[in-house]
Amino acid sequence: MVTAIKASNLGARATATLLAGTILSGVVAPAEAQTAAKPAAPATQPQAAPAPVAPAVVRTIKSLRVEGSQRIEPETVLSYTRLRVGDSYTNETVDQAIKDLLASELLADVVVEGVETGNLILRIRENPVINRVVFEGNKRLKQDKIDKEIKLRPRQIFTRTAVRADIARIIELYRRQGRFAARVEPKMVSLDQNRVDVIFEIHEGAKSKVRQINIIGNEVFGDKKLRAQMATKVASLSHFLSSNTSYDQDRLAYDQQKLRQFYLTEGYADFRVISAVAELTPDKKDFIITYVVEEGPRYKFGPVSVDSAIRDFDDKKLAAALPIKEGQWYNAKAVEDTVEQLSETAGLFGYAFADVRPDFQRNKDALTMSMNFHIGEANRTYVERVEITGNRQTQDKVIRREMRVAEGDAFNTFLVKRSQDRINSLGYFQDKFEIERKEGSAPDRIVLGANVEEKPNGELTLSAGFSSLERFILQASIRQRNFRGMGQTASISADYSSYSKSVELGFTEPYLFDSNIALGATIFRRDYNAFNYLGTSRNTTYQQVSTGFQLVAGLPLTEYWTLSGRYYLAKDNVTLDRDTFYTDGVCDPLKAGRYYCEAVGNRLTSLVGVSLIYDSLNSRLRPTRGQRVSLGADFAGLGGDVKYIRGKIDGAKYWGLGKGFVFSVTGEGGVIKSLDGSEIRITDRFYLGEPQFRGFDIRGVGPRVQRYYYNGTPTSDPSTNTQILNTARDQIVDDALGGKAYYLTKAELELPLGSGAAELGLRPSIYIMAGSLFSIRKPTTNTYFTQATDSSGKKLFNSDGSPTLLPKLNYQFDSNGKPVYLVSSGTYSGYTTACSVGYAAASTDPCVGTSVNSQYYTSTSPFYEVYRGSTASPRVSVGVGVNWNSPFGPLRIDVAKAIVSQPGDDKKLVTFNVGTQF
Repeated sequence: MVTAIKASNLGARATATLLAGTILSGVVAPAEAQTAAKPAAPATQPQAAPAPVAPAVVRTIKSLRVEGSQRIEPETVLSYTRLRVGDSYTNETVDQAIKDLLASELLADVVVEGVETGNLILRIRENPVINRVVFEGNKRLKQDKIDKEIKLRPRQIFTRTAVRADIARIIELYRRQGRFAARVEPKMVSLDQNRVDVIFEIHEGAKSKVRQINIIGNEVFGDKKLRAQMATKVASLSHFLSSNTSYDQDRLAYDQQKLRQFYLTEGYADFRVISAVAELTPDKKDFIITYVVEEGPRYKFGPVSVDSAIRDFDDKKLAAALPIKEGQWYNAKAVEDTVEQLSETAGLFGYAFADVRPDFQRNKDALTMSMNFHIGEANRTYVERVEITGNRQTQDKVIRREMRVAEGDAFNTFLVKRSQDRINSLGYFQDKFEIERKEGSAPDRIVLGANVEEKPNGELTLSAGFSSLERFILQASIRQRNFRGMGQTASISADYSSYSKSVELGFTEPYLFDSNIALGATIFRRDYNAFNYLGTSRNTTYQQVSTGFQLVAGLPLTEYWTLSGRYYLAKDNVTLDRDTFYTDGVCDPLKAGRYYCEAVGNRLTSLVGVSLIYDSLNSRLRPTRGQRVSLGADFAGLGGDVKYIRGKIDGAKYWGLGKGFVFSVTGEGGVIKSLDGSEIRITDRFYLGEPQFRGFDIRGVGPRVQRYYYNGTPTSDPSTNTQILNTARDQIVDDALGGKAYYLTKAELELPLGSGAAELGLRPSIYIMAGSLFSIRKPTTNTYFTQATDSSGKKLFNSDGSPTLLPKLNYQFDSNGKPVYLVSSGTYSGYTTACSVGYAAASTDPCVGTSVNSQYYTSTSPFYEVYRGSTASPRVSVGVGVNWNSPFGPLRIDVAKAIVSQPGDDKKLVTFNVGTQF
């Protein structure tokens, strides 16, 4: 029976347990509960004779009436029974009618009256109607997810069976999340008109973690080694980011396969998992998993042979080229790789459906595994058609032009794989795209299926961030990488930071007039502020505003070789702050440095360039194998104000090492030479440092002038001289001058992480870098100040070894070029005048007085300049970095240590860049 408390409204409702006793125990009873059996009677006890069975009393139904029905018609109630007026009946017949009515799940209670008289009255109580279904206590599972699983719905008939089934479903949902301690208590609230609210009170409990993994029977490999092969991990601090510390039955079966694969790759061909048991602790908080294994002996490869039914193949040559050899330890993974290699080899010759089967011959006495790879007879295959599906926006021709095979061509696995890589490199479709192979209309025909899944290629980005280079950054861009579905790229962007501003508009057509020629154009305006450091203060030096455009064209020569040409026209305006670096309207080398003063002015650059590119990377977005080399040359002087030639080379090679490891080696270098004998201006030179050379600050490598200031007063008398050079790092003005030649190399290993860290988008790597920047004309330094000498004319030095420099005297002249004097005595002492003796307020007035005046001047405190860093000797740094697709946007952090540097280099340990999109 169901006990309920009626309530007139929900505000003052009273709840009662809906199902108790056997109902709940049938759903969530503990696994360890046992059913007690009644003790059997002693075998020697005499058995009583069975009592005689009374004959059933047969009566006739005189009348039949249903009482208590509200929603259900009486005829409907009677239709569920076999009772009919005029029919005979017994007590068993009445009992069966009650069972049938209750089994209909329409009624909560049935009572039959008038059994003795034949005037049967069926008194019924209908099951209530569900008014609503409520969940309480569910925090880890949202209501919409539970609603999809349960069957109870408002306006349906309430039944205890449905409630029990829904409890089981809810508990199963929580067990899938690893919450085996979850409990569900069903309750109901009775309302008027025979309605009820069904309430599921959910006690979610903590996640049931894997407390311990025990392995029994392993002798060759330790527990730690074997646990590392499993997807399931023991809950600990080292795995706090992993989602695999909770128990999962499917993962348990997967781990058994992982153990077997591991042993098979190590040569243990007879390995097997005898049992795998997961025990839930009594508090239902943790699991203890126990594996019982049998390792068996270790095998080596026996004779390895190839038996090919394809006449084009030489069995002996194929066998000699196989990666597995007789005498090596048996490795099941190597066997799989060999099968794949033979299939790929057959595909290169046009046999798409070659059947390669390894035949294992185990010798348990010699502990060898002989291998014979049988290649079944196959027909040379031709491409019947290429089917492209899934592209709703992208035109078919955009995909087809990346295919290296066409209808009617002989099948070739290499060209199919190359086609797959080229389509992936477009970046228009979801990752892991693969070209499917299907049998054609005949045995020698194959259908290639390119089933793509498009991803959004339009980007409207507003980003804000902070970097160690640019400080506060704002960026806005609109970019469509698959404009009109034709593979074109259109973009407009604007960047703003404390030291740079730019606006760019670009368009690229990769196949001009459907020919294999790419053409792109960019219009730009870039405003860049160069800077140096004085301590931690970043000071602007020169400003450069560039306005212009660039045209780029590319022509593929072969599958991997491309010839690219470009034309660049820009007007550069380089300025210095007049208040800071100018004296009397002229750039003052004492304030700015001669190398900056020489850069000031407007110049027009007209440049034409060409590049030869080799590219076999499997992906342009995130390569894991292949190589890329680019050799380029630029000539400036096709008109314009500057004339130079510049050459540059860069390359990269990637190796996929398996298990997620990717090793790469990259390098680049360049040189620039003037064609008219003038020095290459500072804005056209190469620079090296952060971000491309980690371990060094921005422009932290290469030629530079460092300016040191003095403390104390210089005199020609060593006994009174107190001048000393201030060498504190935060008091040195450091101006990077760039270089006319540079090189930079890097070796990097990308490290795989567990599934938990991979889900967060973490990609760490370790690397070593080496490079240098050099080859400019040495700037003139230390010519602004006179070095003090003694009475004999010998140059003097300070106690710290630096030269004793005297302040520079800047003699003043009036507008007519006549010297200005300072009155030394008398009524007008301290006034300036044009008189060498006496004083006159104006140059036309007569000089009055007898004071002998000295020529008026201002002085500049001395500083000492040192030219450093112009050497080809390599700088070397080692470091670790990580890319993280964080909730705040892409984040890159590097910790790099410069282990080899040159005097003057500006080193930096930690660099980072973070931004966010909204």
